[in-house]
Amino acid sequence: MSSRIVVPPSEIDFESRGRRDYWVALEHDSIWGEWHLPLTVIVGPAAKNGEGLVAFGSTHGDEYEGPVAIKNLMRDIDTADVLGRIIFIPVLNVAAFRSGARESVDDDGLNLNRAFVDRAGEEPGISGITHRIAKFVRDNIWPHVHVVLDIHSGGRVARYPPVMLFHPVDDAEQGRLTIETARLFGTPFVCLFQDRTPGLMLSESERLGNVTIGSELGWGQFVSVQTVKYARQGIIGAAIMHGQLAGEISPADHHAAGDQKLVEAVDRECYVPAPWPGLYEPLVELGAPVKKGQTVALVHDYHRIDEDPWPVRAGLDGYVLGQSVTAKVIPGQHILVVARDIRRGRYPGV
Repeated sequence: MSSRIVVPPSEIDFESRGRRDYWVALEHDSIWGEWHLPLTVIVGPAAKNGEGLVAFGSTHGDEYEGPVAIKNLMRDIDTADVLGRIIFIPVLNVAAFRSGARESVDDDGLNLNRAFVDRAGEEPGISGITHRIAKFVRDNIWPHVHVVLDIHSGGRVARYPPVMLFHPVDDAEQGRLTIETARLFGTPFVCLFQDRTPGLMLSESERLGNVTIGSELGWGQFVSVQTVKYARQGIIGAAIMHGQLAGEISPADHHAAGDQKLVEAVDRECYVPAPWPGLYEPLVELGAPVKKGQTVALVHDYHRIDEDPWPVRAGLDGYVLGQSVTAKVIPGQHILVVARDIRRGRYPGV
């Protein structure tokens, strides 16, 4: 029988020694009731104010590596081994998770990873469940952590080789620690990603000075042995590295093999949008090296059945970091992402 208790955000105890398992109650929009968000916090003897690690799963509701890996860790980590503060939230976006969709399509229809905007959860028009989750993270999680791990995958949107993601920051030490932490997941790629999109959770966390890492592990609404392993070992490694968990860190997988690639997909030339509706045919596998101008895929227009397909060409030398997960694509959709080796001086700590 679970000992998990239902509490409002204000009653979560992030300070007392030991483990506590909660259902965090957030008001429901469409019924007389509430959403229950699972949260486990474990506090050890060396916990410090304002420091800790949080691991989020299911910021989007159709991404399952995070929920599986984090739920397993909630069972497997011994409270006696926790030195600082570890917060596990295996399903953050409970509304979208219920719908099995990227956005909370059955409720306010919004994308949580675009909801970290000013006054989210506080003003009419931006106070539905998605913005209230953003407010909960801001008010109740950020004050207790300095390491933030947001475990994403491609879901129904895109295919990626397993990759850890981070954004540009100005502080050299924050940058160094971010890269060092990201490498612990053991994925084949670690990528500096564009930060132009407003309302991203990771962008806000980075601005607060936190070591902040996202991921794309798998796609297609399934989980694999290897992608769950990457998530698990990275979360454990980060907790040990940052003093929140006892243990020794050993490089794993591509980090241990020395073939982990540090790349960037920041500039517009890294991204190819679809010119019209059609079917996407990849010609090159994920992670493969490509040259500028190389045809990486084709878009077939079946309204022009007798015409040649449109060639999807790489905009630069690099590696295929992302492709459409579905054959059917729409105009403007980024159907190809090519990342290049990161340029020295582009990011503090490199």
